[in-house]
Amino acid sequence: MAELFLHVTNVILPVLICAAVGYGLARFQVPFDNKMVNGVVANVGYPTLIISHLSDAHVPIGAFLDMMLAAVAVLACFCALAFVFLKIMGLNTRAFLSPLMHANVGNVGLPIALLAFGEAGMAYAMAFVVVVVVSIFTVGMAVTMGQFSPRKLLTSPIIYAVIFTLVLMATDTSLPRPVDSAFTILGGLAIPLMLLTLGHTLATLKVGALWRATYLSLFHIAMGVVVAWGLLQVFGFTGTERGVFILMCLMPVSVATYLFVDQHVPDLAHEVAGLIMVSTLLTIVVMTLALTFWI
Repeated sequence: MAELFLHVTNVILPVLICAAVGYGLARFQVPFDNKMVNGVVANVGYPTLIISHLSDAHVPIGAFLDMMLAAVAVLACFCALAFVFLKIMGLNTRAFLSPLMHANVGNVGLPIALLAFGEAGMAYAMAFVVVVVVSIFTVGMAVTMGQFSPRKLLTSPIIYAVIFTLVLMATDTSLPRPVDSAFTILGGLAIPLMLLTLGHTLATLKVGALWRATYLSLFHIAMGVVVAWGLLQVFGFTGTERGVFILMCLMPVSVATYLFVDQHVPDLAHEVAGLIMVSTLLTIVVMTLALTFWI
């Protein structure tokens, strides 16, 4: 268990170090444009990240679609449970619903799935990544804005990146090497920029927000456990599929959701940043326990 704890820590610590760099930028008052970062990540970083990762995955399209359907079910359950909880607690749904709905299945989930289950595990995890990323930049954006915009959905590069990638997977087609290399480079922008933005905002975190961040993080974990157990009875996953499904349900709050909160509900952005950081720190313990006693 000590060795597993060390491995999981080695996955989480780089995330925290990158956020710490953003924190340092704020403390040294280095110019940092959150709106520009949001645009680059949404329009360039994530679309190319999806295409570059999945175009070379070569997983059966049927199994991939089954995991995507399971991911949709997870998001629907998270949305319903989080909405009820936030209403009971009297908290702002525009600020907190999207973060509680969307887990960090990308820059935390993918490495852990690869560590625990190898290439097959990472391929199944990518099905979750596709669904969660599309949801963040459509449903998540609409929730935070307070209105749904069909135009934004139809003009989102994320949607077309997913469609294009599924065509590549269904036809077992690979991108030309120069294009694939370019997309890999551009896709690498997304995660570092989001983490820098997170750290930059943490520099404004108020001590009073830590209590709220802690209990919301614990609720997020409890919700993940309940939903994972319940939906496993429905989908009947076994082996690698089961393990990856459980891991994805237990991932911490997504960093990407912060970008829209910062843009549309700025007064509560620092509290969402605290939720993301506490949730990510707790992942070290949660993943170790899950991999040891459940998976």
